[in-house]
Formats: sequence, structure tokens, C-alpha cells
Amino acid sequence: MSILSRTKKDTVNIYEPKTQSDISVHEENQLLKSSLNYLKVELNKFKEVPLLVCEVKKTIGEKAVIKVPNGNQFLVNISGGLNVSVGDMVLSEQRSLTIVQKIEKSKNLDLEDFIVIQKPNISWESIGGLKDQINELKEVVELPLKNPGIFKKIGIDPPKGVLLYGEPGTGKTLLAKAVATSANATFIEVVASELVQKFIGEGARLVRDLFALARERAPSIVFIDEIDALAAERVDHGTGGEREVQRTLMQLLTEIDGFNILDQVKIIAATNRFDILDQALLRPGRFDRLIEIPVPDQDSRVDILKLYTSLMNSKGVEIEKIVNKTEGLTGADLKAVCTEAAYFAIREQRTEVIHGDFEKAVDKILKNSDEETEATAMFG
Repeated sequence: MSILSRTKKDTVNIYEPKTQSDISVHEENQLLKSSLNYLKVELNKFKEVPLLVCEVKKTIGEKAVIKVPNGNQFLVNISGGLNVSVGDMVLSEQRSLTIVQKIEKSKNLDLEDFIVIQKPNISWESIGGLKDQINELKEVVELPLKNPGIFKKIGIDPPKGVLLYGEPGTGKTLLAKAVATSANATFIEVVASELVQKFIGEGARLVRDLFALARERAPSIVFIDEIDALAAERVDHGTGGEREVQRTLMQLLTEIDGFNILDQVKIIAATNRFDILDQALLRPGRFDRLIEIPVPDQDSRVDILKLYTSLMNSKGVEIEKIVNKTEGLTGADLKAVCTEAAYFAIREQRTEVIHGDFEKAVDKILKNSDEETEATAMFG
């Protein structure tokens, strides 16, 4: 029988393993091949030149003006078939800066690194004292969001915002969150120092994005904490960094009192350094009310302690006696008193906090306060 006359059944596959030993060698060979291919792919990744993330500023025919991370702008080519427009984020090759890929990006990606967006759940009942301040805050922030028509009927523009100032721990942030809860508004919180950036124009851009986001999420409240970091009184001479802070402040003033109407966006700022704020920020038309949040008096301290102790498993606590020893303490200090009193009970393996625990807690907080005062006086 000739070789050509052999049937398919008689054909011998020299690559097909016959024995168990051949099968194991074949499987090992396949595993090594797949491992080799994987390592080749990973090595090629290390050899690839990284691409620059850039922003398209302008399109001119088949070319585009891009802004690279260091702030410089270049006119570059666009690879074939790629459709880009102003504002897109793209990847550019490092040598020629040719745009090779368009990437999807959240509109406020840079801004989202610095802000907190939330729907607070803090009621007015959870704030002790500050009745007058709460009423003023309701008139300036809550009323325009809930009933804007009343201002049109009277014939005045609704207020834009309010500045809260006072000692640390007096409840400024708590008030801002409570009014956001009451008005059912989106609460956008940012620390002013985060708006100060290294490169020229970056801080101003963050401010623009912040208010653009607030308009999208309206009704909303923009809460700028520690605004003195951004709005300190300007001086004629200063370093480049100070001038950049001033540019960011200018953009903030423009957003508050510029051509773009805030409408359902209200601004609340907070500071404990009211004395150093720039007068341009404080004039009427920007912050409609300047509300001082004072250190609580005796009646307010009673309300605050009753509020906190009502949430605790306490017995026989004489609020009035405790309050008489807490002159000069803030709301945050009084909360710390309750926390320390609970720790004293835990140390004695009790689940109930008694009056003696509060007495020891007050002494401890007052001692710490005196030591901080002495350190401040000594080292400034």
C-alpha cells in the first residue's frame, strides 16, 4: 500500500502526545508558552513612552491648541479619525505632542479632589443655644431657597450669602449643615486653602468650576470654611504666591457679585479670624449678613449640655452645677466634657454616667484649656 493510499484514520500525528509522560510535558510546554507571552506583554508596557494628559483649548482645522500640565500651550496635530473639541481631555505623544487619544473625564474631576458633596442630616433641634443666629441664618439662606417669590413681591433681590465668624468650636460648620438640611439643599463644602494652587490661573479655574457645579446641583449651598486663608487683606507688595492668592480671591468676588446670577445657590463662609479679612469681601452685596457666633452664655451652655446628656445613659446629673464650672467653654468643649465623662464611667466598668464623672471631666477639660492658653502666651 502506498503512502498516498493511506486513510485519514491511519495518519500519524507526530505532535500528538501518546503516553501520560508526553501529556504532562505537553501541558507544561503550553503553560510556559502562555507565561512567556504574558511576560512579553508586560515588558512591552515598560518600553512604551508615557503619554501626556492635556486639555484642548482651541481647534484650528485639523490641528488643535492644547494646554500641557505645566501650563504651556502648543499648536499640535490630531491623529487621523480622531474628533476632538474645546474642553476635551486628550493624550498626546511626548515628542511631537500629537494628539493620539481622547479620554473620558468627569467635568469636575480636579475639583472633586478638594470638595465634599453631601446631603446633611442635622436638624435645628440638634443645636443648643444660638436662637438669634439660627433665625438670621434662616432669613438669609433658607427663606430664599424655599420661598424666592416673596422677595420679588417685596421688590428686593434675594440675599446671596452670609459670613459666620467666631471662636473655634462655636458651631459654625454645624449651623451651615443644619440650614442645608432644613432647606433640602445640596451641601458643597470646601476649605479655602484648597483653592490656592501652584500654577497661575488654576485656583481661579477651581473657583469657576465650584460655582458651575453648585448651579448644576441647585438648590445648593456652598460652604467655604477658613475663608481667611483665601481672603486675607491684600497688600501692595508681595510674593508671586500671594499674587496668585489674590487672583483666586478676585475670581471668588466675581462669582459672588458678577454677571452670572447665583439664583438658587447660596454661599456660607466661616472664619475665626474676622479681623484680617479683606474689606472687599465684607461690603454689602457680597455677604448680606455678618453673623457672629459667640462663645455660649450660661443659658446656651445649659441647652447644649441637656442636648448631649439626653443621648447618654446618665443618672443623677445636675446640669446647673456643671454649667457653673464651664464659663468660657465652647460647644465643642462641652461635647468633649460629655465624651470624657463617658470615658471615666468606662474605666470603672460602668455603663451609666454619673454626676461625679462630669465633675472630673470638666476639671480635665479646663486644665487642658489653661495649658493651651499658657503655651499660646509663651510661644505666640
